Amino acid sequence: MLSKTGVVIKNIPRADKKDIAEFEEYGATTIYEGQGRYGNLDHNIKPVIGGHRIAGSAVTCLVHPGDNWMIFVAMEMIKPGDILVVASTAPCTDGYFGELFANNGTALGLKGVVLDVCARDAADLKRIGIPVWSRGINSKGTVKETLGSVNVPVIVGGQLITPGDTIIADDDGVTVVPLERTEHALEGSRKRSKEEDEKRIKFKQGILGLDVYDMRPKLEEYGLTYYEDLKDYKDSL
Repeated sequence: MLSKTGVVIKNIPRADKKDIAEFEEYGATTIYEGQGRYGNLDHNIKPVIGGHRIAGSAVTCLVHPGDNWMIFVAMEMIKPGDILVVASTAPCTDGYFGELFANNGTALGLKGVVLDVCARDAADLKRIGIPVWSRGINSKGTVKETLGSVNVPVIVGGQLITPGDTIIADDDGVTVVPLERTEHALEGSRKRSKEEDEKRIKFKQGILGLDVYDMRPKLEEYGLTYYEDLKDYKDSL
């Protein structure tokens, strides 16, 4: 982690666009499971407007409580398809990102925003169409006074996010895939998706999950006992 503030890293690595598109197809939950139940952000970071599933490279922004100055700096680093990830040096629920940023982001090709703070202008965000995940909605504004940093490693929702990591976000929440784990996460997600496809067919046929997952032997080993009725159970006591 970089502790110095007032830092902007202009050039960051990014995953291949085809890999990012495949991550977007799978979604946040499958990828979390596929990479070994790793990478999901705090469940309190939720979509402002539901119905979106996106994936993109993280452009990170470290801000201070009540101060969104560095988001203006971060917007200059956005390339089409990127996702802006905003972390705060201390917990804050002020509204850091709203309509004006959303309009600017649309022009720049910003794909979405993940905030470890709050957003505002919810109706306008919905109208403009940029997906935002945040800790809530709050009208309270911010100042522009204190330097943070852009494109440095940050902690968001309990997860380390490094610039260029892939962010996957949908109605289930947000998952991060570290750049160096891209192939591992893809392989695991492909396997997970294939297994779910096979199980989905069985569930649609009415086969019980107990049998799809072959749970009966383990349940018996643990001592689960079936009785024909309540009288049968009482007689066994």
